[in-house]
Amino acid sequence: MVHFRKIILLNIFLIMFFAVNVACQKETGKVAESDVKFEKSKKKKVKLPEIDLSHWKVTLPVENEKGTPYEIDPPEILDFASDEMAKPFMYIDSTDGSIVFHAYPTSVTTTNTKYSRSELREQMVPGENNINWKFADGGVMKGKLAMEAISKDKNGKYHKTIIMQIHGRLTNEQRDKIGASDNNAPPILKIYWQNGQIRVKTKELKPASLAGDALLHEESWADDEGFTFKQEVGFRKFTLEVKVSDGKMVVILNNNEFKVYENIDMKKWGIFENYFKAGNYFQSRDEGSFAKVKFYELTVNH
Repeated sequence: MVHFRKIILLNIFLIMFFAVNVACQKETGKVAESDVKFEKSKKKKVKLPEIDLSHWKVTLPVENEKGTPYEIDPPEILDFASDEMAKPFMYIDSTDGSIVFHAYPTSVTTTNTKYSRSELREQMVPGENNINWKFADGGVMKGKLAMEAISKDKNGKYHKTIIMQIHGRLTNEQRDKIGASDNNAPPILKIYWQNGQIRVKTKELKPASLAGDALLHEESWADDEGFTFKQEVGFRKFTLEVKVSDGKMVVILNNNEFKVYENIDMKKWGIFENYFKAGNYFQSRDEGSFAKVKFYELTVNH
């Protein structure tokens, strides 16, 4: 019996000695590999975004060799993560499987605007801007996204940015017919992240009686008063869906709040070709301002 008790006491002593030894080694940062076996480290899972970019090009707020905004067309955009020019403005966050679009004021802006953008532009045919769609063709864009970070203005209010658009485009024939200098037409839809809420702006004719070639002129279309969804998204993930059909446009937030546009303006807008846009079109020139928008999912169907 005495011998048995000695064995038990010896085992207890060895266990305590081992535990104290490991603790001391941890304090000095000298834990042996054999000891670490008792503390299996958890490997971080790497997540990659599941967004097909084969029908998108991106415009970034950095200058190319021609002095215009740097763009990446498909198929090169599929390898954007290794593009040194793109890395500060469009990159993968492997901790949550998102693509981050980063924008801040630079001297590099696109024609007809003073704001910078890190923004995708739909291309129905990869590498081609001249093939687009009309409302009568129908289309759906859906995304899951979140505002990662955004600066505040001098009054303490968050800056705003455009996260989705439908942009109009003149055909070459329409452009030449009205003597326009380029193919640009107004955006029929702009969706903003604004102070933690989602705000929608569209266009309406001034006056509504306009018809024919008069519809092709940008000055014929004015901003509407806008619409703000009731639910606040803040910095949480949310979904946005845009559906268009002949004479109709619907914007859906989180599958439960809807804004429907079905009027004479939508009907007459059918004269234009269009393309979807998504990303971060930052709406500030304030010094030190910025925004980072994350996209987890993005799909387009026609």
